[in-house]
Amino acid sequence: MVDKLRERQYPIQIVLIVSAAVLLLKAAQLQLFDETLSRRADATTIHRMTIYPPRGLIYDRNDSLLVNNNAVYDLMVTYNQISPQMDTLKFCHLLGITRSEFEAALKKDWKSGKFSRNVPFVFLKKIPSTTYAQLQECLYEFPGFFVQVRNIRAYPYQAGAHVLGYINEVDQRDIERGGGAYVSGDYIGATGVEAHYEERLRGNKGFSFLLRDNLGRIVGRYADGKADTMPVSGDDLILSIDARLQQYGEALMANKSGSIVAIEPSTGEILAMVSAPTYDPNELAMTNDRGPVFQRLHSDPLKPFFDRTVMAKYPPGSIFKTVVSLIGLQEGTLHPQAGQGCGGGYFYAGRLYKCHGHGPVSNVVDALAYSCNTYYFSEFRDIVDKYGFNNPHQGLDKFYQYCREMGLSQRLGVDYPNESPGNIPDSRYYDRIYPKRLGGWRSPTIMSLGIGQGEIQMTTLQMANLAACIANRGYWYPPHLAKGFKSGGDIPAQYRQPRRVSIDPKYFEMVVEGMAQCVVRGTARSCAIPTIPVCGKTGTSQNPHGDDHSVFFAFAPKDNPKIAIAVYVENAGWGASYAAPIASLMIEKYLNDTIAVERKPLEERMLKANLVEKYLQNRRQAALKPFSRPNAPALPSPNIPTGEPSGQTPATTATQDERRRR
Repeated sequence: MVDKLRERQYPIQIVLIVSAAVLLLKAAQLQLFDETLSRRADATTIHRMTIYPPRGLIYDRNDSLLVNNNAVYDLMVTYNQISPQMDTLKFCHLLGITRSEFEAALKKDWKSGKFSRNVPFVFLKKIPSTTYAQLQECLYEFPGFFVQVRNIRAYPYQAGAHVLGYINEVDQRDIERGGGAYVSGDYIGATGVEAHYEERLRGNKGFSFLLRDNLGRIVGRYADGKADTMPVSGDDLILSIDARLQQYGEALMANKSGSIVAIEPSTGEILAMVSAPTYDPNELAMTNDRGPVFQRLHSDPLKPFFDRTVMAKYPPGSIFKTVVSLIGLQEGTLHPQAGQGCGGGYFYAGRLYKCHGHGPVSNVVDALAYSCNTYYFSEFRDIVDKYGFNNPHQGLDKFYQYCREMGLSQRLGVDYPNESPGNIPDSRYYDRIYPKRLGGWRSPTIMSLGIGQGEIQMTTLQMANLAACIANRGYWYPPHLAKGFKSGGDIPAQYRQPRRVSIDPKYFEMVVEGMAQCVVRGTARSCAIPTIPVCGKTGTSQNPHGDDHSVFFAFAPKDNPKIAIAVYVENAGWGASYAAPIASLMIEKYLNDTIAVERKPLEERMLKANLVEKYLQNRRQAALKPFSRPNAPALPSPNIPTGEPSGQTPATTATQDERRRR
């Protein structure tokens, strides 16, 4: 009997020993190797409070402060720490809220997972500093409530709204894309340089770790603050913008629709970037009730949120004749001293394509000075037909490649969101519009490109960059807004590498002289600056829906240029009417810091000019017309002969619908 008991005892002992060993190993794993339980314990006993860093300040090129930080106070609450005996009436009185508002702020959907009774959440955002001062004195009377300090933006110059951008509270997409950098309630740069340089401007958060008791109440600092981390301020950004020039440009463009871009040719730094109409950036400060402001700006028919400097795609008009001149000179289709009879326009297939009245055109300098359409219709056709009338593809594609070298039909890579590439059509583009089964296309079909019309589209930034390229006699730096950072460190290398154009510099000198003569004796002579040799070119961009657009680009001085500029004023008529005067005033303001007395009447006229009603009238007219692509060339007859065509009438304003009908 005893032996049988001993036989049963051994297995039981073995089972007990094995079970004890397993339990010991499990306990060791949980306490020594697995940190899960430790983290869970910490989560219930340690509260991590975020300390937000100041966002990096933004300065202009002259060290003037464009964007600063103002402290804002968010009142936070941990629901389970609220004392039932707290004086709710006094609390509401201090905050200036009602009892129902108090209860509504505490009422959360606890089942959603977004809120926890043991985790702080925002009770009241952006309380005024005066309210904060009164509350801080007696905050100890209201357990569970504490104040979290944040920084929001303010704009001393009240200018540059599009360039600077604004900040928003993050949404779920921002949180997911942020890789752990953001949580609900954080702020993020939403537009402008605030968005592009978000990672440098936002800084790094700090954290303070606080101990909680079994009721979730804060009882002190964890580990005497040794685990705390300090926030790191964002980098202060130095922009290339000249704040005074930016303000002046916005004043000149008041009550107008269009844009101005000014660039320093030797660096590619953007001096001014004006989109009109604009708005006061302080309107979108986080301290304001921004909902009504957003609604008003979004519904405004003038579209102040639409950034016309980089998003609007315009036909450049006659300023594009500089490009045609350069390519023709380089390709040998244009002789520098070749003249051109005008006779009031370009005759082709029994039709006259009008040119404005001007003096005789004896060379390329005259052609640019007087902006002769006849000259450039003919020259563009010569470029396209260089390899034969029946082989326009090769000539146009060669033209396209030169345009690409000058930064056209592509994004320039500016450190700024939403840049459009514009459009310079190549042979594939026209093959899609004019398929061979319908006869294809030839140089007469697209000759409107020679005067900057047709399917050409450019942004104002591209126009200013083209002016900088000509000013440099054949090279350009990618335009950019960042000049540097206060903490040190270079701007991206791509902005320090020049892009060169494969056109002989001597041909640029001829075009420069043509632009100089345009101001001295040509279409832009009314905006000449007595003390500054300006090189410029006017343009009048045809608008099938109403008044034409006023265009001008220029650089100054002629030698060792300091500023290149493009101005586009919508529905303002001739280039010399508004765009050229505005550009000349901007140049004079930047180089001389003042406007000469004799030019004050011109300045006054530009400042007071109001083109809003004309713009709105054009918008209404456009809305009443069927969609059309402005200034598009006409579809040729499907029966194009193999030799020189006859009987075709290439139009400069035929629509795509008309092409399809033909």
